[in-house]
Amino acid sequence: MALSLPIHGGDLAGAEARWGRPAGGWLDLSTGINPWPYALPTLAAEAWTRLPGAAEEAALRAAAARRFGTDSVCVLAAPGTSALIQALPRTVAVGPVAVVGPTYGEHARAWAAAGHQVTEVPTLEAAHAPVVVVVNPNNPDGRVVEPAALLDRVEPGALLVVDEAFGDMSPALSVAPHLRPGLVVLRSFGKFYGLAGLRLGFALGLPEVLAPVAAQLGPWPVSGPALAVGAAALADDGWGEVMIARLARWSGRLDGVLAAGGLTVVGGTSLFRLASHPHAADLYDRLGRAGILVRAFENRPHLLRFGLPADDAGMDRLAQALT
Repeated sequence: MALSLPIHGGDLAGAEARWGRPAGGWLDLSTGINPWPYALPTLAAEAWTRLPGAAEEAALRAAAARRFGTDSVCVLAAPGTSALIQALPRTVAVGPVAVVGPTYGEHARAWAAAGHQVTEVPTLEAAHAPVVVVVNPNNPDGRVVEPAALLDRVEPGALLVVDEAFGDMSPALSVAPHLRPGLVVLRSFGKFYGLAGLRLGFALGLPEVLAPVAAQLGPWPVSGPALAVGAAALADDGWGEVMIARLARWSGRLDGVLAAGGLTVVGGTSLFRLASHPHAADLYDRLGRAGILVRAFENRPHLLRFGLPADDAGMDRLAQALT
């Protein structure tokens, strides 16, 4: 059946326009955001009342550099990775761009909007363009490209953009410790740390590559509260280690619920699972009527993506709706 799908994950207004407001509230599983967010530290009043300062910006860059395995001069902070996805294409001469897909659609849209000729290719090996974009691990199927294969494709005069938005759970996959001419790495903050509303993301690259991107963002791109929260969270290695293990356990439990409900898990990361079902469109609609929003794909109607419920009650609610 043809569906009028919500525009994007997390679009509860669109979901309510279609199914109405559920009596028990929404169980929103349509995003890949950690349901157990980092606990907000106590912020000084100045974080809210004055413009962000150079010292606070430096502290965030230092924390990010240590966490991602690079140097602070190779870190550019932005108000979310989406801002970087929009800005980066405007710093590169117009030309062919290959996006390894299917993947997060905003990359192709941003490069095309900046005048580039964008082609989606199925693999890195099939990408023959001066600019190549790879999401690693990929969204929504969790496909990975080994770091050695990515680094083999980096060359001066070209540009390889590696979006590691879901890379926190698999640190060994990151190419951030191996920055060189022709390589830019994008890192999200809000997904792993569960604070998407904070709007914080990073571009990692050599200073000469980051400088024109920074010019696109303008002065004070990151708010004072985001600088403080980001620096604290990125410095908290203990929280990160515990959370990686917790997400792995919980995503394994979600796999069991999906399998019991007749779905076949075909990919994902520990923040989301991609599953197939012969009647996925009908199931998507049935879940919506039950107040459970998942991610559907207009061009891949047999697939659904499930984020993690935050607690036993949410997991049980999903299990009951699937049966």
